[in-house]
Amino acid sequence: MKPIISASECVSESAGPRPPVLLDVRWQLGGPPGRPDYEAGHIPGAVFVDLEGELAAPPGSGGRHPLPDPAEFGAAMRRAGVRRDSSVIVYDGGQGWAAARAWWLLRWTGHRDVRVLDGGLAAWTGELSKEIPVPVEGDFVPGPGALPLLDADGAAALARSGLLFDARAAERYRGEVEPIDRVGGHIPGAVSAPTTENVGADGRFLPAEVLAARFAGLGARFAGLGAERGASQVGVYCGSGVSGAHEVLALEVAGFTAALYAGSWSQWSADESRPVATGPEPG
Repeated sequence: MKPIISASECVSESAGPRPPVLLDVRWQLGGPPGRPDYEAGHIPGAVFVDLEGELAAPPGSGGRHPLPDPAEFGAAMRRAGVRRDSSVIVYDGGQGWAAARAWWLLRWTGHRDVRVLDGGLAAWTGELSKEIPVPVEGDFVPGPGALPLLDADGAAALARSGLLFDARAAERYRGEVEPIDRVGGHIPGAVSAPTTENVGADGRFLPAEVLAARFAGLGARFAGLGAERGASQVGVYCGSGVSGAHEVLALEVAGFTAALYAGSWSQWSADESRPVATGPEPG
């Protein structure tokens, strides 16, 4: 099953005999809460999920957006009506980062049928609703570990033995600017791969073959591309584990399963004992 779904496919499935659970995960880094936008208009039947409160634990030693406690995440998903056998479609305002975080968490905790609305709400052409649904309680119980996850030591090792992508903007990777975290730069050995280059001007993912070629050009080895050199083990990190999930999703679209370093740069850079590389090269 493809990890993304078009707006037209979403309309068709929503009108079918087994409509999907729709989750609205609108969120902006440093921006206002997404709940007011949701209440002003959302895809009919969609339930709002708060990234800061339900898709992340409070900031701390795990970074700015640590993974939520699995039991609390499961309770949030059940409140939203997620069942073990339900199809789930997640969307945000169009950037795709928050939706990808929800997608990754559901997949990581064992839900197999979850997709991201390609292009988010911006791609939706149907009517919007202000009615707040009250879903029937779901029965989804998380089982963490279904997708690969890295800690700081694992990310450092993968940067040496495999391929670790830095999904942040290139200027943050180079250490030229750092608007959020303690210090600028990147994990030594990591390769710059801004997540913004995975989508077109409309916010939708580039075709799978284009993404596969992009990642192969950055050093990933994909079956069928005939690459003689490159890493078969790939990991991703970003600032706090949100946009990195979007890059993991792009890799999945391209046909590759990548690990996520959820603590990301916010955790790495907070530890003064961790080395920091700057400039355009992996270092």
